[in-house]
Amino acid sequence: MQKDKIVVGLDIGTTKICAIVGRKNEYGKLEVLGMGKAVSDGVIRGIVTNIDKTVHAITKAVREAEEQAGTNIRVVNVGIAGQHIKSSIHHGSITRKSNEEEITIEDVNRLTNDMYRIVIPPGSEIIHVMPQDYVVDYEEGIKDPVGMSGVKLEADFHVITAQTNAINNVNKCVRRAGLEIDNLILEPLASSLAVLSDEEKEAGVCLVDIGGGTTDIALFYDNIIRHTAVVPFGGNILTTDIKQGCSVMQHQAEQLKVKFGKAIAEEANPNEIVSIPGLRNRPPKEISIKNLAHIIEARMEEIIELVHTEIITSGYENKLAGGLVITGGGSQLHNVKQLFEYMTGMDARIGYPNEHLGKSKVEVVKSPMFATSIGLVLSGFRALDERENRYQQVGVGHTPVREGQGADFFRRILDKTKDLLIDDFDDKDY
Repeated sequence: MQKDKIVVGLDIGTTKICAIVGRKNEYGKLEVLGMGKAVSDGVIRGIVTNIDKTVHAITKAVREAEEQAGTNIRVVNVGIAGQHIKSSIHHGSITRKSNEEEITIEDVNRLTNDMYRIVIPPGSEIIHVMPQDYVVDYEEGIKDPVGMSGVKLEADFHVITAQTNAINNVNKCVRRAGLEIDNLILEPLASSLAVLSDEEKEAGVCLVDIGGGTTDIALFYDNIIRHTAVVPFGGNILTTDIKQGCSVMQHQAEQLKVKFGKAIAEEANPNEIVSIPGLRNRPPKEISIKNLAHIIEARMEEIIELVHTEIITSGYENKLAGGLVITGGGSQLHNVKQLFEYMTGMDARIGYPNEHLGKSKVEVVKSPMFATSIGLVLSGFRALDERENRYQQVGVGHTPVREGQGADFFRRILDKTKDLLIDDFDDKDY
């Protein structure tokens, strides 16, 4: 039963590696059974750069989650991010034998699976194929073609690719930690499951997930994912700017950002000063909160401009009635919501992953910092595209199966191929 199923989300982030164990309660809400996290030293801007350090951090986070949840973890849903993620729109079509029979789930699957065979740049791999609107016999704007009559079935697909090396390194780290990957999911898509409501997705909304190394963007309209992008700046670049601008240590810069940082300099008190302990035998350093805010504001403006450019590029800028939803650790910066609203002219809110959460053992998971981790758990129960839930098929839109993802997928493919072959033989006159 669904409520007995336990799912684990593993977020391999730039600042932290987080494992969350969850199950559905009797009301269909997610109940968090345990959480473990570890400092992430081996990941830079979403890309694994040190295998051993990452494996050690994964092992620590998973062990902590296991102890809290009282269960053994073997299979995980893993998030992937980084500047190497690319998205593009591709058109696909199939011709059916007869327009008398209804379009079936198998037809939709065949069209979607065809997209995994498109030519992509060398060294890349397709991680998601997300159907947009369908076209049946040149009739456009169809969201769900199953049950309709028609010969030619077409669709635009949002295809997301990642570097093969980056995927292999994530796979290697997870396997070395003694785990199997169930699904590899783009992190902004996971975050969207945790913080966006169905009404927002229908009205048009842009999710902005400000992580440590990257800022991830996912844009929805009419309940369908329309655009994804990754900006190679996040909260860590703010810390680096403060470190250089104020001539302080890295950990001091991080504390200054978290405790006293503001995204709008005008909101800072010009008379407020923070004293930082000096290095050995040196006097304490005095930092003006106003100067600190100027440093943060300059970099945040750059990040917001890049996000706004992506929204304009998508072509949906004027269709986002739901505005912006800001999540991730960076969304906790003071006045960040107001700066987004001021620079983009759109409504904004901070996204807390409470939308689908029930009563949980761990209250800290309600922070925007854990939106991706919660979303990765939810992806084990819910499909990224709501149409999949109706089809009750695992094959549509999910990551193509890789090593360690179970024989079940191949069994379904073989059964489906056998059925298609039998149909072909039945239709021919020998």
